[in-house]
Amino acid sequence: MKAGVAWSSILSLVGCAGYPSGVEPVGGFELDRYLGTWYEIARLDHGFERGLSRVTAEYSLNDDGTVKVVNRGFLADRGEWKEAVGKAKFAGSPEQGYLKVSFFGPFYGSYVIFDLDEDYEYAFISGPNTGYLWLLARRPDLRQDVIDDFVAKAEAASFRVENLVMVDHQE
Repeated sequence: MKAGVAWSSILSLVGCAGYPSGVEPVGGFELDRYLGTWYEIARLDHGFERGLSRVTAEYSLNDDGTVKVVNRGFLADRGEWKEAVGKAKFAGSPEQGYLKVSFFGPFYGSYVIFDLDEDYEYAFISGPNTGYLWLLARRPDLRQDVIDDFVAKAEAASFRVENLVMVDHQE
């Protein structure tokens, strides 16, 4: 695996498969509608993403029914792209937005979709605890009211929203 962008890579090292109090996975989840490219709009920063801009996640089906995850971001100070490839599978029911993601063999970390637009245009994502948080969207920009809703819901669930990083998608 190349170093870098995989926000879930650290989660998979820890092997945590729970989720924080105040966060509940969405129901009525449809994986086929979730597949494709997502742009990272905001995140709580970690060393494995620090300095990255233009971050995307691409989800597609593997032959074995798991989900291929390709996380990619640009490290401007080095002028290079970083990429990590992993796989995800449902932690429970496939109708629930609760998956486990692995970038390192048998170690999985939580990927909890706790809010999802009915048209699958944006998603609020948590990891196993309040240290991991992302706002993803189908486009590299997002309406301010959606961002405000994300911040309010995250704050209500005890995430440290004052530490959010807004991701730059300018080339």
